[in-house]
Amino acid sequence: MAIYLRGMNLNVSVCVGFAALFGVAIMDGILMVQFINNMRMRGLDIDDAIIRGASERLRPILMTSIVAMLGLLPASMATGLGSDVQRPLATVIVWGLFSSTAMTLFVVPVLYRIMVPPLPQAATNEDA
Repeated sequence: MAIYLRGMNLNVSVCVGFAALFGVAIMDGILMVQFINNMRMRGLDIDDAIIRGASERLRPILMTSIVAMLGLLPASMATGLGSDVQRPLATVIVWGLFSSTAMTLFVVPVLYRIMVPPLPQAATNEDA
């Protein structure tokens, strides 16, 4: 949507930006789900684990996303020499991190609650 709103074309730089964005978004989601699973394995019920996981992962996820967004904001607004390559890449990452961070913090916990994956069972030595 950001590329369309800024009047840019889909090109290689945009695709590289999408690849980087997907990596960060997936990493944030995995960290959130893993933390919730750890809270459940410690004995918290599902709702408490989700609330604690979302609240305790809020700061690390926001810090990584905001640092990347602020770092790429000048490249997203650049108009000088070479900006034809960096501007689309930075635009995708800045706008994409904004939306993916919001989805990681609000949508992933809701989807986790809806799907409720089973916890891994500890291996027993009954067969030996």
